Amino acid sequence: MVDRVTLHILDGDTARRAQLARLAFAAGHHAEIYANAEELLAHAPSAGLVIAHDEPVGEGIAALISEMMRAGHWLPVIAVADAPETAAVVRGIKAGALDYLAMPTQIAPLNEAVARAAKEADAFRVQRARAAEARQRIARLSLREREVLDRLAEGCSNKAIARDLDISPRTVEIHRMKMMGKLGARHAAEAVRLRIEAAGLDDLAA
Repeated sequence: MVDRVTLHILDGDTARRAQLARLAFAAGHHAEIYANAEELLAHAPSAGLVIAHDEPVGEGIAALISEMMRAGHWLPVIAVADAPETAAVVRGIKAGALDYLAMPTQIAPLNEAVARAAKEADAFRVQRARAAEARQRIARLSLREREVLDRLAEGCSNKAIARDLDISPRTVEIHRMKMMGKLGARHAAEAVRLRIEAAGLDDLAA
């Protein structure tokens, strides 16, 4: 049995919204309905899953997820369409949708999609938390320390960093030591991992 989930149903068509809401309640979930992204973000729900009709097809889901990211109110999204086209499905998944379904009319397909999305959403939240923590640590660095870290992440040696920044290798070592201390990194690989994780936050919001 699927755990009860709040499903935020977003669709500009009143009949489709009502159909999805009835199905959600029949499947044992709670449903909230919205006509557009502005309504959803005005309520800023902090939990649940969004089921959104991809309108315009191939563009609506990407626009919705982009708006959610900018507003800082991300929720996992399941895209739906009356007759999903391959190109639209690919665009929706690339934009960040966790699933893309034909308009569900039965409980079983809906619950299967909800269960998959809820599981993937947990992993996504962990990824975002790690990225945010890495971003906070890197924010403590001075500009020069950040430049050293960026080049270290590119695989540059101290000598190469020194040449690139027009400073001495000894100065690079000093900046590197301070950078490692501020990051709480025990070795270079850990500092590079934090840099990659922090960049991942930009990838998630793209």
